[in-house]
Amino acid sequence: MENKELKEKFVDERTGIEYRLVGDYYIPNITIPKAIRTGYIGKYGRLKLNYMKKYKIPEYTEMLLSNELKSYLLDIEDECKEKLDILIKQIAEKENVNEELKANNQLEWVARMNNIKNRAEEIVLNEVIYQ
Repeated sequence: MENKELKEKFVDERTGIEYRLVGDYYIPNITIPKAIRTGYIGKYGRLKLNYMKKYKIPEYTEMLLSNELKSYLLDIEDECKEKLDILIKQIAEKENVNEELKANNQLEWVARMNNIKNRAEEIVLNEVIYQ
């Protein structure tokens, strides 16, 4: 019985990697550690992921192999949302798009807020995603 267990598991003395016998082959017992952060990767995280896959291949590969990619993308998601909220508030305040305008002329308020959101999102994309 002991001899059978020894054949089913093997540790390479040089590398310290443990192998298990599957059929006629020894397969390494290598596992990827769990991600540090978990959650939903939203719009901005996916945009950053696609950008990294196209233009930042070494960084993407390194983060993927070190299991840091998901945490990084979740951080990017949080950073983008936070910056977007701050920018929208600042621009709306500067351009006097407020609750008074909303009460008096809702269509004008919606149009101006959409314009502000689009401009703020463009700034965030250029500063965070495409870097």
